[in-house]
Amino acid sequence: MSRAALLVLADGRFPAGGHAHSGGAEAACKAGRIHDAATLEDFCRGRLHTAGLTAAALAAAAALGLDPAALDAAADARTPSPALRTAARRLGRQLLRAARATWPAAELEALAAAFPRGAHQPVVLGVTARVAGLGPSDAAHVAAYESVGGPATATVRLLGLDPFEASGVLARLAPELDAVAAEAERAALRARSQGPQALPAASSPLLDISAQVHADWPVRLFAS
Repeated sequence: MSRAALLVLADGRFPAGGHAHSGGAEAACKAGRIHDAATLEDFCRGRLHTAGLTAAALAAAAALGLDPAALDAAADARTPSPALRTAARRLGRQLLRAARATWPAAELEALAAAFPRGAHQPVVLGVTARVAGLGPSDAAHVAAYESVGGPATATVRLLGLDPFEASGVLARLAPELDAVAAEAERAALRARSQGPQALPAASSPLLDISAQVHADWPVRLFAS
């Protein structure tokens, strides 16, 4: 496995479009649910164990080589919010564009042909990890980190939160992130014999509701 490829894929400067999305943090800031480092940590912890776990398991399964179409359908079923489904496909399309330029491979071309409007981002992430020589644990770690790294970075811009405090939040969550990635990988391994129904479907209703409200704002800093 290429650890350098893992660094490239997880780098916030990789042009995958994540910088335009707050992971629900913008709506949470406006509602007062995030207003300092402590509440940011609470928000990120909740997101990690719900949306983060689900995304990490999908990414790990895709990295193992499970059928991307079946995984995309599973991702759709696990994303009740139309706004979040749209955001996930938009992010998937952008990630695939970056991945095809970075790691040209037949698997990525086939994915682009099968999903011209974009597959769900975790599925694209897992396939990208696979062609980059990475494994399911790597894909799960990247997805889990993205689930908290995006909101933490967005909150710095939204609230003017001290970047050192935001980084501290991510550091304190690191052991839980490792645990979530490990749980996601175990689920992906089960899915090889049991199918996508073996993957987690952790719900986060408040994130879904907030995403729909956020999508209707006439002015917003982030796309989601």
